[in-house]
Amino acid sequence: MQKKGLNQRMTGEKSTIPLQVKEKLEKQQYRIAGKHSAVKTCAWLKHSLKGEGVCYKQNFYGIKSHQCLQCTPATIWCNLKCIFCWRSDSWYNKTRMGNDVDEPSVIVDEMIKQQQKLLAGYNAHPKVPHELYEEAMTPRHAAISLSGEPTFYPKINELIEEFHSRKMTTFLVTNGTTPDVLANLDPLPTQLYVTLIAPTEELFEKTARPSEKGAWEKVMETIDLLPSIKTRKVLRLTLVPEYNMLKPAEYARLFLRSEAHFLEPKGFMSVGDARKRIPYDQMPRYPKILQFSEEIIKNTELKIIDEKEDSAVTLIAKKEYDWRIMKF
Repeated sequence: MQKKGLNQRMTGEKSTIPLQVKEKLEKQQYRIAGKHSAVKTCAWLKHSLKGEGVCYKQNFYGIKSHQCLQCTPATIWCNLKCIFCWRSDSWYNKTRMGNDVDEPSVIVDEMIKQQQKLLAGYNAHPKVPHELYEEAMTPRHAAISLSGEPTFYPKINELIEEFHSRKMTTFLVTNGTTPDVLANLDPLPTQLYVTLIAPTEELFEKTARPSEKGAWEKVMETIDLLPSIKTRKVLRLTLVPEYNMLKPAEYARLFLRSEAHFLEPKGFMSVGDARKRIPYDQMPRYPKILQFSEEIIKNTELKIIDEKEDSAVTLIAKKEYDWRIMKF
């Protein structure tokens, strides 16, 4: 349950997506769930339904792509404007969410309802087996990562608890700037993802473009907090040449300092509004990601334990874990 003290960071700001922003989001196939939450089906969910491949998270961790709910309770609230982000800068409300938020049970009901609407057309698709379609209509995994900073939602604990009560797993993805929230997570998500945007403060400022002072220091607080958080943990790298695809030894150092289980170096995708900032030809393809991954593990105890070439991503760890692939 939500612990005392977290409400101190809340403001009187409204927690509602403005109509003009909602219209833009819906044109991009987002579906709004309640006042401030949203879902969107990712390309891999659609591919998996048609037998055309699966998300790297299925390969790495056993999450079934066709039963994944890509969602967020904080659609337009974020304190960073990462250079590689495919969301629009114009969506973002830099302030924290206010008190007038939807209850977690309402959010989850609406998220599943909107996901089902997005998938309804696949019932008659010639490449989609009916059994797979029926499974997709009952999501079993919540990727709390779609847009915004999910930990800005003041009832994030209750939201995780609500998903778990429905026998769903949770991957909570955070930019690491809210260590106060992470320190009070209860219950813990099935897996905690921290996006490590850059290996040094200078590169962080250039790549993350934070709207709050002290963001890098907060990320470092999170790195030092992670050893005490007893759940599956991942540091995630979204790599952009000339921005944050530099200083591989520093990434290794921070990963080891965090005591996270896994490190995911992944090439950024030039999609959405990221196309306005970084050209398509600057996307690092798999060979470059593999090379950078090898530079990260050089002179360390780390190993590349998995990879997915079409997603331009590798998985690094100290060792293979027999519990890495989740059983359902």
